[in-house]
Amino acid sequence: MIVRERPSGLRLYFIFKGSMLQSIRWQLVSTVLVAAAVYLTHGMLFAIKITMTPIPFSLIGLALAIFLGFRNNASYERYWEGRKLWGELMIACRTITRQMQTFVAGSGADEARRRMAYRSIAFAHALRHHLRGSDPREDVGTLLTAEEFASFEGAVNKPDFLVRRMAADLRGLVGERATNPLFAARIDETLTSFATILAGCERIKQTPIPFSYTLLIHRTAYLYCFMLPFGLVDSIGFMTPFVVGLISYTFFGLDALGDEIAEPFGTLPNDLPLAGICRGIEISIREALGEEELPKALKPVDFCIL
Repeated sequence: MIVRERPSGLRLYFIFKGSMLQSIRWQLVSTVLVAAAVYLTHGMLFAIKITMTPIPFSLIGLALAIFLGFRNNASYERYWEGRKLWGELMIACRTITRQMQTFVAGSGADEARRRMAYRSIAFAHALRHHLRGSDPREDVGTLLTAEEFASFEGAVNKPDFLVRRMAADLRGLVGERATNPLFAARIDETLTSFATILAGCERIKQTPIPFSYTLLIHRTAYLYCFMLPFGLVDSIGFMTPFVVGLISYTFFGLDALGDEIAEPFGTLPNDLPLAGICRGIEISIREALGEEELPKALKPVDFCIL
């Protein structure tokens, strides 16, 4: 996620990070070159004059803008739902740590509290890596015992494995009478919220926006931007490449941004800062356990937190 102050004045035109130019640079260059070639040849193609008026481009451009708006709204809904799920995860991790400190007593209570809290931190890291398809060993290895970590590595769904281990621990605490069954039921509700968050994130990850809809928008945007110079060259002349470049930047940029935020759990600049959220969860839980040496919150690197 890009983190920086809102630019103003001329600074708006000199910011590269977050402008989507990196993603659409070749499309933009191509349309400007085509527009320049159309201007230099006065709209001639193989000795045939291509005569088009701006009217159809106005109609198509309006429809394309509306479709891009709808698609970007759908993409942002996925992005925002992902952020809400990770906000709920922060609440669940803090809640289960508090519940363990409040409702669990007796011999071995401190170890049970610490183990459950560390598993909640491990769950956050494991979920991040599960969604990004990366290796969780570096982040999770220090939070679990050697035996448990070996079982963790062999699990297909690693976040779900941790939820099941937390549930098994809770069952053991009830059997040892370290907590009241009524209180255990409340803790189990929190564990259910972990499973709900996992399923919600997997639903977003595994259910992309329909390909046919995305393909239609891509095709229309490309055809529109590459044909636009023929409709403008007779009316605006040498300004054709500039106007085509501006319109192409808007349409291609919105298209690329919609693609990026539709998959909010990746590592692109506009994706959710899952590593930063995991670090925030770890700081909160370790502080609740009374630890003094807390990890530092992640700072933006080149205005970006992953």
